[in-house]
Amino acid sequence: MLDRASAQEGAMQEFTAKSGKITGQMLTPLSHPWKIAVLPDDRLLITEKPGNLRLYADGKLFEPITGVPKVHFEGQGGLLSVVAHPGFATNNAIYLSYAEPAEEQPAGAQDPGDPRVGDDGPNSDVVLKGLAVARAVLDGNELKDVEVIWRQEPKQIGRGHFGGHMAFSGDEKLFITNGDRQRFLSHDPATNAGKVVRINPDGSLPADNMEQGPKNARKDVWSTGHRNPLGIAFDPATRNLWLHEMGPLGGDELNLIAKGADYGWPAVSNGDHYDKQKIPRHDTRPEFVKPVVTWTPVISPAGLTFYTGSRFSGWTGKALIGGLSSKAIVVVDVKGETASEFERIDMGMRIRDVVEAGDGSIYVLKDGEDGGLMKLSPNQKDARG
Repeated sequence: MLDRASAQEGAMQEFTAKSGKITGQMLTPLSHPWKIAVLPDDRLLITEKPGNLRLYADGKLFEPITGVPKVHFEGQGGLLSVVAHPGFATNNAIYLSYAEPAEEQPAGAQDPGDPRVGDDGPNSDVVLKGLAVARAVLDGNELKDVEVIWRQEPKQIGRGHFGGHMAFSGDEKLFITNGDRQRFLSHDPATNAGKVVRINPDGSLPADNMEQGPKNARKDVWSTGHRNPLGIAFDPATRNLWLHEMGPLGGDELNLIAKGADYGWPAVSNGDHYDKQKIPRHDTRPEFVKPVVTWTPVISPAGLTFYTGSRFSGWTGKALIGGLSSKAIVVVDVKGETASEFERIDMGMRIRDVVEAGDGSIYVLKDGEDGGLMKLSPNQKDARG
């Protein structure tokens, strides 16, 4: 095994799967990379959390794309996800999610911290901000017609739990994961924090969004009771929507998402608060939807895709999840509405995202300031299909 966690361009590494050896080639170093979007022509759009959107094509990382909205880069916030419109080949439309600072900041703002989320003292990040989604047209190395089409409301002071992953359904509705902002807002109907959101591509609200709940309930909300969802994807075999989210101290989850369903956070969890306060388990509250899979010890899931290719033997139709603290790719066998872990690939580095390329190979992002883009391929002697 060579250069196990190196982000040096061209560095080669070898990993082990059930089906055989996998070769990883580091294509380019990146600073705090967060998400990859594979375009129809196999170019890659990659976000870097400090605020850069980069194109990678023909073996080259291009200069940052101009026209990206202003982001607040601190803690877990910054430029987060990118997804292409299903009609990108003709309209060049893309969508960005990011931590957006409020235009007017409160004077003398303070954040005393909260031991339940691991904050033992005051936070230095006292910027009022929230997740936002902007639509734009990609023209060469420039974004044009940039328009914010959705915002977390109200904005909050606090460093974490932005969510920010996005996925388009077959009927071209945009689903957005919105974290609870470490403020335990997932059951507050007046905010879209801690929810899965569903909107039209122009930001308008679909007529068939959930309508139950109190009069002040948000009409952009599809499901509630989420903590920090950092992966969302449709199973191409069933069109079921799957989402994973980080638990607190234990209890990472993989959930099957349904319209109007409540997944319980913070009333229930299979983990506990960071200050060791106990949280009731899912089994004690049957009115909430239980996760299909939970992980304790946690895997810290980030990024989710369903593999449709045939180059990696045994992975076709399975879900691939990047692991941060687990430093792994977690392969999950999904069959209809059931799922279980199939195998775990030890990567020796924090994996921020995992996506499938047009040729059936796999791209992953090594997390961190010294991050990078890696391409995975099965060793020729172990290749299938």
